[in-house]
Amino acid sequence: MDVTFLGGPRAQRGVGVVAPFDFALDRELWRWVPDQVSLHLTRTPFVPVEVSLDLARRVSEHETLGEAVRTLIAVTPEAVAYACASGSFVGGTAGERAMCETMTRAGAVPSVTTSGALLEALAELRVRRVALVTPYTESVTRALESYVAEAGVRVAGRAFMGLTRHIWKVPYREVVTMARQAVRPGNADALFISCTNLPTYDVIPQLEAELRIPVISANQVTMWAALRRLGTRAVGPYQALLDTSARDWPVLPEEQQEGWT
Repeated sequence: MDVTFLGGPRAQRGVGVVAPFDFALDRELWRWVPDQVSLHLTRTPFVPVEVSLDLARRVSEHETLGEAVRTLIAVTPEAVAYACASGSFVGGTAGERAMCETMTRAGAVPSVTTSGALLEALAELRVRRVALVTPYTESVTRALESYVAEAGVRVAGRAFMGLTRHIWKVPYREVVTMARQAVRPGNADALFISCTNLPTYDVIPQLEAELRIPVISANQVTMWAALRRLGTRAVGPYQALLDTSARDWPVLPEEQQEGWT
């Protein structure tokens, strides 16, 4: 069969992604990416430490970040994203900015971190009061609270799971339970679900419909902000950050609600 008339594959644009060594949700990241964009992932070196402030500091060291970005240069990404929430908020807003500068110098391309993307998303949605859901221990959760507060956003509620490993195995029903604990009627302008290793893609639309506020997650904001650097948009139905029409909080069809409770 002659397939030469097809003209070859479509030209692709690339986003480089630096993820922690234990990141397990590559497929979830891809769900926000339009067809004409490819993700090129690399991981930081293994560190034999449980999820903690110590681990967050180790996986975000500037030398580690620079080396990771340099491994991506051969595939010429147009932007680079550091996909780790705790690793990018552990040093505060100044630390996050310094990480971006390190990544940009190493790759000569625009860069973004998960926590920097969070602040961009909160500004986009004009959020002044945010509720937080995390899988972390209390100490890591408090570091996130401090980061958000430093940026001028008040933490209106929180719920955390206290996990130190296997975060990618948390089912949607536990995320929903935490969200309901963190958000009370009228107490928050938005909900942020932290940790790039926590599955969130399918649960965001239903939580928005139930809570009647924007729900954003670590992986969602990372992809949204990275794709912005390319001048293109993340894809995701019924997600308020990605589609202003979704802010009317429609009730989803029953078939789209299955499996999240």
